[in-house]
Amino acid sequence: WRVSIYVSAKTRYNPTVFSARPRGGSYFGDGRFAHFSFVDMDLHELLDKTVSGLGYELVDVEQSPRGRVLRVFIDRVAKAGNIDIEDCTLVSSQLSRVLTVENVEYDRLEISSPGLDRVLKKLADFERFAGSDINLRLRLPMAGRRNFNGVLLGVHDGRVRLTVDTGEVELEFGNIDKARLVPKFD
Repeated sequence: WRVSIYVSAKTRYNPTVFSARPRGGSYFGDGRFAHFSFVDMDLHELLDKTVSGLGYELVDVEQSPRGRVLRVFIDRVAKAGNIDIEDCTLVSSQLSRVLTVENVEYDRLEISSPGLDRVLKKLADFERFAGSDINLRLRLPMAGRRNFNGVLLGVHDGRVRLTVDTGEVELEFGNIDKARLVPKFD
């Protein structure tokens, strides 16, 4: 069995019950042992859980240097179409309630669509937007090059595949610093 008690905005009380006695902790009357630990609540995890519960995808989160402005970028997962003002209003209303309950301090909450030049952060993003033009920057250069512009081919064995001017390249996902879609205006 498992019990979770919320202690503060960023910390969750999480007792774990063991049948054998590890170091530290105490025994219950029936011989079971409990080890108590505090697990930090991650703001990104809290936002992701809330936004996905509403049927949207959390694309990105930005905070001002002092954490007073919180920008949340959302996208539709299953529904066709773009994010509109009603979507932003719904997510803003729910997030403001959740952040108040969790005692997360902020002055301004901004909810937005990811825009035409959407940022790609997860491997699933690179799969989803295969066939699109992207700009990509690496943390560490590969073959003397950090910036790549090309057509996204998808993901193979955890590596992002692109077609660039010199041919096809595969880049380590962990080495990608920034990746954005290139908007097309017809």
